[in-house]
Amino acid sequence: MSEPVPKAALYYFPTSVWEEKGYGADELDLKLVDISKGENYAPSYLRLNPQATVPTLVVPLQKTLAADMESRYKAIQDSKSIVEFLDKSRSTQSRTNTTSDAPAPSLSPATIAFSAVFTKLIDLLHSPAADPNALTYMNARTPAELRALAAYERPKFAARRAALAQLLADNEAAKIRVSEKTRAFWEVKKVATEKFLDVYDEADTPAEKLDDKARERRTLFLSDASEAWARVRDVLTQLNQEIIGPYTLGDQLSLADLHLAAWLARLITLAGGTLADDGTVAIGKLEAHVGGPGGGFALVKDFSVAEARRRAGLTVQDPESRERQNRLAAFWDAVRERQSFKNVYKDGLH
Repeated sequence: MSEPVPKAALYYFPTSVWEEKGYGADELDLKLVDISKGENYAPSYLRLNPQATVPTLVVPLQKTLAADMESRYKAIQDSKSIVEFLDKSRSTQSRTNTTSDAPAPSLSPATIAFSAVFTKLIDLLHSPAADPNALTYMNARTPAELRALAAYERPKFAARRAALAQLLADNEAAKIRVSEKTRAFWEVKKVATEKFLDVYDEADTPAEKLDDKARERRTLFLSDASEAWARVRDVLTQLNQEIIGPYTLGDQLSLADLHLAAWLARLITLAGGTLADDGTVAIGKLEAHVGGPGGGFALVKDFSVAEARRRAGLTVQDPESRERQNRLAAFWDAVRERQSFKNVYKDGLH
């Protein structure tokens, strides 16, 4: 009996591109990396991804795919490259080994004009101003919001600090051996983690009972958080202008939609949205959240609801309706009906 062909391994936060491309369930080994426990800082993971970011896709090299050959592997370390690799590796032009007979639609832009829009959207979604992780950790602009945020995030940051401290201690005691570069990397991450914990640990203390240093830390944190969410206004406004609708490049799903769907799901979650919310409700919650206590933020509603649903292949209740919505709401309505989205978010948005 022949040995099985080597599989790719995804060290992951879930992604939907695997299903959209029709890969077989037996073609991928899923390996959960619990970043809330600092598992991404373990030496074994850093050998795959020295930046400790998730996801990482480890794939066997093409000329070593045969079952009777010793396989060599390549680690792909950022989500943009992973999505592009998965798209190219299963197509009519690809010679990659696959066990699936499912269709393999190309998700790359088909024209130069679409490529320009695609690149612009991807760069915007992966810009510092749009970083969903930073927004998650800084999702508080008032003392009351900070108390709620700290209650949720403090255990994760405490576990991360403990993991880093243990790694540093084990290295010091020669229980493990890592390079000076790795040790310094752990130190930097531990200091960054402690800065957040300093604020979170004091979140329940009234401002008048904080010492000057602690009060300054809280003030700076809330100010930085307000600035971070203010920058999201510009990102959302630009996205809403660039999307063709209902998907980013029009009627057909593309790689840009996979990036936008995951990014938007995170922000809607931070704004208090749920999987049950349609596009108008979900984006409305996001607009209110981004606008903050002062409000006043709303995206332009210039897209026909009936037309958006027709283009996305969804049921149109009233073809004569003149109701309009913003393009991000139309996108949300379209993408949340896809089976891959339902599978990824079956337990709720995250």
